[in-house]
Order: sequence, then structure tokens, then C-alpha cells
Amino acid sequence: MTRARATTDDRVAAAARGDEPIETGRPILAVKPIVLRAPGRGEDLRVKVSAPVDGTALPIIVFAHGYGSSLEGYGPLADHWAAHGFVVIQPTFLDSRTVGLAPDDPRTARLWQQRVEDLVRILDELDAIEAAVPTLAGRMDRSRIAAAGHSFGGQTAGNLLGLRVLEPDGTGGEDRRDPRIKAGVLLATAGRGGADLTPFAAEHFPFMHAEFSHMTTPALVVAGDRDDSPLTVRGPDWSADPYRLSPGPKSLLTLFGAEHSLGGIPGYEAAETTDESPARVALVAQLTTAYLRSALYPGHPAWAEASASLAADPEPLGRLESTEAVDDRAARPEATAR
Repeated sequence: MTRARATTDDRVAAAARGDEPIETGRPILAVKPIVLRAPGRGEDLRVKVSAPVDGTALPIIVFAHGYGSSLEGYGPLADHWAAHGFVVIQPTFLDSRTVGLAPDDPRTARLWQQRVEDLVRILDELDAIEAAVPTLAGRMDRSRIAAAGHSFGGQTAGNLLGLRVLEPDGTGGEDRRDPRIKAGVLLATAGRGGADLTPFAAEHFPFMHAEFSHMTTPALVVAGDRDDSPLTVRGPDWSADPYRLSPGPKSLLTLFGAEHSLGGIPGYEAAETTDESPARVALVAQLTTAYLRSALYPGHPAWAEASASLAADPEPLGRLESTEAVDDRAARPEATAR
């Protein structure tokens, strides 16, 4: 093999001619709100777009926020991803505190379906989104799109990867997988339902009966080993279900000491953060970036390099494992991270 496969095929042809020197991050711009017409939704869909100020052939991440949040959240991830060459699109869902949907609003009964429909609307409206962002025209690579989400947003993104939501009696399970989504990142995402739910969760959240056996799209699952959710009787291991119960290729990052906010990913000063750790947030940002680069550009060495760095760390903040590598030159099966 010549010179590390010609520096891994010249880093997969400079990330398909985005021309890739992104290790230190680029300046970014953010535009909000971009309003997408949404007949039948009750109100139009508002999104935020973050992107590097330069570069071409930029891959896309559609990001689903957790219950109650909005397009304003998750700056520690969205800013990092944009600075490292991604276009990040963040909608505000109807469950957001900024929308103020009344508990007796008829739309509350189908919040999870509407969330998925909102992501699909974004994919359908990329022309309008691109036109609304200064300097973005012609710079997005629509063949390389990932879906990511935190908490309830992890389930939302997971639907586009093949996760199915069952009825409480175990029937149903609509297939909402979208072939435009090539990879995913599921952060602190709920596990399977049924007997694993607490009585409170089973009564109040009928959409929490997730089924993972059809979730075949490659994904990185991130879980905290102290994410002891009141919605399950199982404890922190519950949030590893999207990894353990789905077909490969999948990877799992377990963060030591992390609770549901994974160190503070919901925002720079988010009130819901109970386990503030800038180092943990930085690790999540770095590893998700590396994962998506290799998942969206098969053969790209970013994930292999990140895995090797994790394996060499003597004081880990987490543990990495995989059912199958992102591609045949990607991650080693197990590693640890500072």
C-alpha cells in the first residue's frame, strides 16, 4: 500500500472536493428563523441554519431537539459541526416551550409523527432553505445527509434511520426510514418500551414503544452511564438499546459520569444541564464529527484516527465499541477516551 493509501485516497478526494482543511474549525454564519410553509400543521415550521462561511460540497446534518427545546438550543454541537464543514439545520417542533402548545390541543396526540414530518419537510425544502441563507447557494452536498437528535429528538431522528414506534399493545410500527439519510447520531435516546417503561411513562408517553430491529442505517449511539431516566425501570443501560437492539453497522460511545444532558450539550447555559462538563461536551462534539465524516465519506480516516486517539488515552471519559466498522478502514472494536 503506497503512503497510507495515498493518505487514504487523499482523504477521500478532499472530502469529495469540499477541500477539507477543517481540523481547526472555520468561521460560521447562522440564519434564523427561516420559515417554511406547513399547511395543516397549525403554524409554519421555523428552522435555524448554521454553516461555514466558505467551502463547497458541504454535507448536511438535520438535528432534532429534545422535548421542550427549540432551534435556539444545542449550540455546543451545532456550532462545532458547522465550524468543521457541515450545514446544520435545526427546526423548532410543536412541543417546544417557545410554541406553548396547550395540553388539550389535538395536535399533542401526534407529536412524534409531526416531528418526523417536520424533518421530512426540511429534506423536501432544501431549495428554499438554501435560497434563504446568504452565500449558501450551490454549496450543499445533498447526497451526504445525516440525522441527529438528543433525547426525544433521538427517537425522531431514529425514525428516519429505521426505528419504528409501536402501539402500546405491540402492533403497528410505521416505516419512516428515508433513503436520503445516510447516517445518524442518537444522543441519550430512549430504549425499548413495553415492560421496560415505568407506569408513569407508559401512561403519559404512548409513543415510547420503540422497536429497533429495522434500524439498519449506520449510526453512532451516545449514552451516559449515569443517565438514570425516570421513564424506565432498567437504569442507564436503557439508552444503549438503539445500539444493542439494532442491526449493524453501529457504534456506541458510553460516557463515564454522564447524565441525560451528556455534560451540557443542550446549550451553553442550559438550565436542564445537571452534569456540567466542558470536557465531556468537547468529546461528544469531536467524536460525532469524526464519525459522520467517515460515515458520509466511506474510507475517510477521521473515525479510525479518533478511535486510535481514544485507545491511547490513559484517563478515559468514555468507552467506545462497535458492532461493525463504519467502513473497512474505520474504527477498532473498542477504545477509551479522555
